[in-house]
Amino acid sequence: MSDTNTPIRADQAFRERVGEAWVLLQEQTDTQLDPFGQAAIAKLELTPGARVLDVGCGCGQTLLELAELVGAGGHVMGVDVSEPMLARAGERAAGQPSIELCSANAQTYPFPPADFDALFSRFGVMFFEDSRAAFANLRRALRPGGRLAFVCWQALAKNPWAELPLRAVMQVLGSTALPELFRPGRPGPFHFADPDHVRAILSGAGFAEIEIERFERPLQVGGALTLEEGLAYCLQMGPAARAMTDAPAELRPALEAAIAGTLAPFVGDRGIWMDAAAFIVTARV
Repeated sequence: MSDTNTPIRADQAFRERVGEAWVLLQEQTDTQLDPFGQAAIAKLELTPGARVLDVGCGCGQTLLELAELVGAGGHVMGVDVSEPMLARAGERAAGQPSIELCSANAQTYPFPPADFDALFSRFGVMFFEDSRAAFANLRRALRPGGRLAFVCWQALAKNPWAELPLRAVMQVLGSTALPELFRPGRPGPFHFADPDHVRAILSGAGFAEIEIERFERPLQVGGALTLEEGLAYCLQMGPAARAMTDAPAELRPALEAAIAGTLAPFVGDRGIWMDAAAFIVTARV
């Protein structure tokens, strides 16, 4: 947790605001993302007793899933920069001695060398300022023969669940309001949309046997069953919510109407489902 005697930097405060939203909407977000995480976990073919590092473990759903696979004799370390999310993960993992939590930046944290059999991440590795340095650091934490599997988003344009609400709010806010993490070349959710870029990063960091598989399927936006639930979720989570962070209060009604209008055509008997496209990336040391 943050030291109360240390001033909070602006970037830290921002991370904690985002983390608080993730905690509030943890169940809805897990519903939305779980099929993608499960597909990447399956690639690791984990066995009881394995030691796994979960990068960007967030509120802990994947920690619990990994811990179940490695059993009581295994070990799962979850690392994340968000204190609120780690606190929630700790609550969910209470009483499970095989799970360890680490508040750190995985790009620079001194993990014990060759300590893990596998490295996993569900949408948590696209935000490093220096991706090659980060993966080189993570590779050193894997034993020889160790496996890597993570899931990352394809291009924003191939993810209507994210692109359409964002486009709707940008029409209200104007193009200058686009957050930095959605701009080309900047770390952010869609930073690994180019497979050649991902291969170059991983090979440059010392990984081999790199494979990148397309994983495309509809997702249930925020686990929402109704338009009202979907709107409430998109106002707090996702690219549209990020773009609205500093929007003037007088624009709120127009922004809500824009998102609602975007989601309405996708509401069905099973909730709000929109197309999504990810990559499942695997490699070995």
